[in-house]
Amino acid sequence: MTDPGERLRQSLTADQSVGAEFDSPIAAEAMRATRVLHAADQEPFPAPGRIRVITVANQKGGVGKTTSTVNLGVALAMYGLRTLVIDLDPQGNTSTALGVDHTVGTPSIYDALIGDATLAEVAHATTASPHLRCVPATIDLAGAEIELVSVVAREHRLRRAIEAYLREQPPELQPDYVLIDCPPSLGLLTLNALVAGDEVLIPIQCEYYALEGLGQLISNIDLVRAHLNPGISVSTILLTMYDGRTKLADQVADEVRSHFGDLVLKAVIPRNVRVSEAPGYGQSVLTYDPGSRGSTSYVEAARELAERGSRLEPRTPPPPPPPAPSVAALVLGEPVTTRGLTGRHGS
Repeated sequence: MTDPGERLRQSLTADQSVGAEFDSPIAAEAMRATRVLHAADQEPFPAPGRIRVITVANQKGGVGKTTSTVNLGVALAMYGLRTLVIDLDPQGNTSTALGVDHTVGTPSIYDALIGDATLAEVAHATTASPHLRCVPATIDLAGAEIELVSVVAREHRLRRAIEAYLREQPPELQPDYVLIDCPPSLGLLTLNALVAGDEVLIPIQCEYYALEGLGQLISNIDLVRAHLNPGISVSTILLTMYDGRTKLADQVADEVRSHFGDLVLKAVIPRNVRVSEAPGYGQSVLTYDPGSRGSTSYVEAARELAERGSRLEPRTPPPPPPPAPSVAALVLGEPVTTRGLTGRHGS
């Protein structure tokens, strides 16, 4: 099996060979930048077989959830796929990276979860691509978990908002992809995202600590599947912050690939300072430095994600979830009763 470092090097040099007169690192980077900047003139990514609602989750912070949501969303949109990004993290970093205002008072996902606003009313256009829209998060979202506690069907608020949005949009404006960026926790906001999504994309940092909480995340996804969202599944694993100079990165990558198999994207996201700099300018790395390694890697990851999506069959409507008033309490660690639960969660 090709090691992750070799796969990364192949992905970075896969931009087709340039002529001998351009055979230099600077010329190669310029060629990569040209390809990204002129994405609209190239063959678009294939459309998915159905609308894909993907929750980007990992309760560990600093593994690349927001960065991956932003750059995958921009890459998909630049290559012709209509994309809606929902910022569900009160820090609002996704909104910042996409150049969307998220100051107090800005119509945001908070208004859709707690108030009567629709997603169409709080979705904002972005400068990255005309195909990309973003639902921002404001600091108000920090108190949403407390406010949701007493709300009926609190776990389904986001799902219902997304379903209403998709019904309201004419076919030519419906998104191909809905990406939901989660906070680094397993609270009610993340639970809403897991109930709303059909798929889960887990970014995994190529370091040992990134693996420690993975089992708990998978267990909670299984719990949500059993009681709240039968259609949810882990469909994609993305290796991030890969440092080819260390053996540890290779070991973590190999362990993830051996455990998750084909769920892991072949594209690997390297450590790249341009990826970290871009949000400071309200941009994704694809628009900030399109020729960088980080940009190239995210384009390849998005291409692979799109190719997988094109093979999906249209989804038949799932049966309504069974009533489970105590499931949120199970996920959040609140006191619960086991009546009505079966299997390892109750008798």
